[in-house]
Amino acid sequence: QVQLVESGGGLAQAGDSLRLSCTASGRGVSNLAVGWWRQAPGKERELVTALAWSGGPAYYADSVKGRFTMSRDNRKNTVYLQIHSLIPEDTAVYYCATKRAGTSTYTNWGQGTQVTVSS
Repeated sequence: QVQLVESGGGLAQAGDSLRLSCTASGRGVSNLAVGWWRQAPGKERELVTALAWSGGPAYYADSVKGRFTMSRDNRKNTVYLQIHSLIPEDTAVYYCATKRAGTSTYTNWGQGTQVTVSS
């Protein structure tokens, strides 16, 4: 069982940048894909970016392309979500989650970290 711990959320102003971290522990991390999801108040949870821990390009939702960057540090079993030019619509709880590479269902979830953007 992989455990995920997010950090880096908080209160920011529109136009600021923020970096979220997600550290994974457990066996078999390198065989997983990891995604960053977010859930805004009153809205469904959405996948914003994802990549395979073993390598390859990241996927980005159209709504975040150009402002969100996902990266990983395999030595630390940590992935990062860099958010530039924050807008109030980015206000949400951000979760990282993992799934077995090649499958469609995310099975392990972190506890989430709140990002609040004021205008």
